[in-house]
Amino acid sequence: MKVEPSLAVVQSLGQKPVYRTSEFFGPAGSRATAYRFIRRLQELGFVSATQRRGYFTVRSSAFQPYQTWPHLLPSLRALKQARYFGRAYDESDVNYARRSLSGMVTLDYRAYELTQFQTPRTFSIYAEDPDQQAQSLRFAGFSEGTKGRVAILPKEGGFGNEIQRVYLDCLAFGGRSALDAVAIELLHGDQLSIRGEFPTDLVLKVREDLPR
Repeated sequence: MKVEPSLAVVQSLGQKPVYRTSEFFGPAGSRATAYRFIRRLQELGFVSATQRRGYFTVRSSAFQPYQTWPHLLPSLRALKQARYFGRAYDESDVNYARRSLSGMVTLDYRAYELTQFQTPRTFSIYAEDPDQQAQSLRFAGFSEGTKGRVAILPKEGGFGNEIQRVYLDCLAFGGRSALDAVAIELLHGDQLSIRGEFPTDLVLKVREDLPR
């Protein structure tokens, strides 16, 4: 994968919670190029949310080294297509999904099983047939929206090494999930052939907080 100019511009601005569109104008060279770069970031999945007009957020995974980006793209594509469902919007939704859905569990709940590190919130699962799984949840009284605690993801990329895939999913999602990625690397690093980069103080903090 060639170095993405849009990601290079983001990295030049430094990592922060929210960006103004106008911050891209100078590094991109023009207003038109800046908007093209932002659209490209959205296509790749690195823009995780749009704020009010003129503002947007970028996933922390955009600040990984460029050689890591190709390995994150399948996870980012899956995350862009994730569908969220809720019924009671509490742990009972997760318990029902665990019993009724089939596929590979990833992110919060699988990371917790691997590390016992962070209390999970969203149950994310890769489904062979996302539409069928979504329909089964709707039949059970679930509603599709943005706040549900059950997420159905389409299968994108490789799944030969489950721990590696969960690690890359956590790395791609960024934010809180980046801590899960650090914990997985500390505990299961021998099973990872692809690794991200993290600030030293973050690694030390996760190491300190891991259950003994």
